[in-house]
Amino acid sequence: MQKAYRYRVYPTSEQETLLRKTMGCARLVYNRALAARTEGWYERQERIDYANTSAMLTQWKKQEELQFLNEVSCVPLQQGLRHLQKAFASFWAGTAKYPNFKKKHNGGSAEFTKSAFKWKDGQVWLAKCAEALPIRWSRQLPSWCEPSTITVKLDASGRFHVSLLVDTAIEPLPKTNKSIGMDMGITSLITTSNGDKIVNPKHFKRLRTKLRRVQKALSRKQKGSNNRQKQRLKVAKVHGQITDSRKDFLHKLTTQLVRENQTIVVEDLALQNMVRNHKHSGSISDASWGELIRQLAYKCEWYGRELIKIDRWFPSSKRCGSCGHIMDKMPLNIREWNCPKCRINHDRDINASKNILAAGLAVAVCGANIRPNDQKEEGRLRKTREGKKQKLKS
Repeated sequence: MQKAYRYRVYPTSEQETLLRKTMGCARLVYNRALAARTEGWYERQERIDYANTSAMLTQWKKQEELQFLNEVSCVPLQQGLRHLQKAFASFWAGTAKYPNFKKKHNGGSAEFTKSAFKWKDGQVWLAKCAEALPIRWSRQLPSWCEPSTITVKLDASGRFHVSLLVDTAIEPLPKTNKSIGMDMGITSLITTSNGDKIVNPKHFKRLRTKLRRVQKALSRKQKGSNNRQKQRLKVAKVHGQITDSRKDFLHKLTTQLVRENQTIVVEDLALQNMVRNHKHSGSISDASWGELIRQLAYKCEWYGRELIKIDRWFPSSKRCGSCGHIMDKMPLNIREWNCPKCRINHDRDINASKNILAAGLAVAVCGANIRPNDQKEEGRLRKTREGKKQKLKS
């Protein structure tokens, strides 16, 4: 199984110059290839693939004004063209948007394959570099592992990171008989079927005042000045603090959930549709439910756990966990409610998490239909991309 180890890098001045030049050349080649492919399609209806852009790169290197492309390793340039090909493949498959041009202020990255680096005695020598990269080894690589791909990244705040992709065997965790259902929210990030509520730390809201102050200072700086560049780095550092604190919290939370439970059940939420609500889009984005589910997915695969996603239309909040009665409406401002049929008082989130767990176990055991009783899959209407309604195919 492939696993990436990410570390902080503190390059020397010579290494930093070379890395920045390599990333700049990779960005230039990527943008030129994207422009060529866009022009070819919209003007001549011609699909330009990786082989064509690779031939273009050979011609670009021969041009006098682009001779600096020969001063860096050719591998990151070719890898950039391969990434562009994957982006277009995803676009034509309908799973991603049209590729965008890369910007210098967003940082950059350079990917090196085995032909462009040397791994010896736990140190990394990149192509064109005379010294090993000064990596801050926060954790050691397994002794039997050797990197197959190395990616050096520069973020917007000026920090360098290196990601080492290795093939390793991950030992599964001991099996347990614990199962858990999770209902995700804004006030409580998750509510489990055990009755536990994890408070949402709201990282963006915590640093919003600081971010607003540095952004206002940035707006006063003259465009193109050195002071504006310095202030832009300050803004990027605050954004980096928000991102780092959010990822650190989610990694600790998901690791704990995976270690303690054999089966984890979540809802398959339509996050892209939910963030269109301007009243809650900021809070939903700050909660980062998508990243939470993504981490649970690959960690469950690593450690031999089971992650079950139930249908997003399952009425987990409106269904009584005791008798199965479904309420007609359940506004967000109602946090507790009494079932009119069995008279049991329910906490909205805890009841939803218990229903999610029950539905997930039913799907895992017998593949039961978890849609509402009055909503059958046959004959349900769905909208196509053109906005027309059509019936689901049997």
